[in-house]
Amino acid sequence: MAVVDPIADMLTRIRNAHQALHGEVAIPRSKVKSAIAGILKEEGYIADFNEDERALKIALKYEGGRPLISGMKKISKPGRRVYVAASQIPRVQNGLGICVLSTSQGVLDGERAKAQNVGGELLFEVW
Repeated sequence: MAVVDPIADMLTRIRNAHQALHGEVAIPRSKVKSAIAGILKEEGYIADFNEDERALKIALKYEGGRPLISGMKKISKPGRRVYVAASQIPRVQNGLGICVLSTSQGVLDGERAKAQNVGGELLFEVW
């Protein structure tokens, strides 16, 4: 069965695996999902990820038995796309979280998008 919103599916799989205290979660691979996993790894929200030709395997990160990701929120949805200019990129949880955007320069976190002065589609927030 086809997935209508693959990024929301990715976030839901990560959230469910965290709640079940799994060490790893497998997700169907795409370029956008790989870029998102790279951002999550750079920001320290996941331990590692690796990809083969069909799947993206994400190693989850825990601190004291609790998931490091305390919340995720999908902003732009198939029925309502949300676009922001570089000056309108939000701060998540007063700087404790990140937002991820799809820009003309690729998939970027909010801080890099502000630094490069590019806006785009606001995909989701993590804290």
